[in-house]
Amino acid sequence: MAKGIDTITEVLNQWADAGVFAYLLPFLFIFAVVFGILNKTKVLGESKGVQATIALALGLLALQFDYVSNFFSILMPYAGIGIAVLLIAIILMGLIYNEDDAKNSWVMKVFFGVGAAIFLVVVVTSISDSYLIGGSRFAESWPAITAAVVLLLLISFVIWGGGRKRETGTGKS
Repeated sequence: MAKGIDTITEVLNQWADAGVFAYLLPFLFIFAVVFGILNKTKVLGESKGVQATIALALGLLALQFDYVSNFFSILMPYAGIGIAVLLIAIILMGLIYNEDDAKNSWVMKVFFGVGAAIFLVVVVTSISDSYLIGGSRFAESWPAITAAVVLLLLISFVIWGGGRKRETGTGKS
């Protein structure tokens, strides 16, 4: 008598053994994104057959080696954590949100800042964990990289944000 599947964990483990997470889902993701971009931009015409062929080829070529599979296996868990943090921020923002605040757009600025910070943390953490794109070197040198980025931001602020001219009156009373 064949043993039945008892838990969702066993189902997910079977899917992992069959390559669903390592190959099928990354392929579908790459195919859908490439096809969507080609379809939206119409850069190669309106033939969906050509668009699908190119998307299929790029999706399969991306999976030729394990770089894409490893990248997704590193990136997606951190992205899930980032989405959970953003969701909690949205819930907490709902406690103090006022309809008049939508007109001031401070809410959008706050969420853009929170989203940008989460994006940076997800990318930096993923790169640190990835040995394919210099992760071990990046993990050792992230303080220097962070200092360089802050320095560039300060320099750009001084150059473009600093000397705003004030309008003066004509002197007539």
